[in-house]
Formats: sequence, structure tokens, C-alpha cells
Amino acid sequence: MGIIKVENIRVYAYHGCLNEETMIGSDYRVDVSVEADLEKSSVTDALNDTVDYVTLNAIVVEEMAVPAKLLEAVAKRIMDRVFESCETVGSVSVSVSKINPPIGGDVEKVTIILRESR
Repeated sequence: MGIIKVENIRVYAYHGCLNEETMIGSDYRVDVSVEADLEKSSVTDALNDTVDYVTLNAIVVEEMAVPAKLLEAVAKRIMDRVFESCETVGSVSVSVSKINPPIGGDVEKVTIILRESR
């Protein structure tokens, strides 16, 4: 088994419970970590024997483009797509951070982390 991480994926999206959040949008940061069997790809050196991090990035960008009220819902959609697209993945961890959230304080970011295994 091995781990593949795609970290600090930066996107601008329109998530939140407030009308202003869905109209104005905000900066987000997403990290994805997958555990998969990397033994074959470490020997064959073939892209089709591993989890393509280009695919992971594309899933994040596509799912972040679909507005949601809660970051948890977006993270769950990302995890579901990873499992659908990458059959060798045994577990996924997704971290979604909203940069400068509108919570009435000097807060750099808020983050949710979801983890799931097959």
C-alpha cells in the first residue's frame, strides 16, 4: 500500500449558507490523500497502474464548481467521485478549507476533514 497526496489545490468557489457567499464567492484550499496499492506501478512505471493525480485534481475542481451550503457536502462528493474513478483506492481523506470565512473575527481559514474507506 502507498499514499498519494495532492495538496493545496486552490479554487475560487461559491459555497456557504449566506446569500453573499453564494453570490460573491471565496477562496478555498483542498487537500486530497488516497491510500492505494502502488506495488504494481512501482514496478511497471506505468501510469495506468497507479492513481493519476491529474484525475484527483480534476475531480476536486469539478466538484468545487458545484455550489453547496456545507463544506462537508462538497468533501463527500469529492470522496465519492474518487472511489468511482479510481478502483485501486482503498481510502480517501479530503480536507476543504474556506479562506477568510465571514464569521466576524480575524480567522485565516476554517477546515473540515472527511475520511472514508471502502
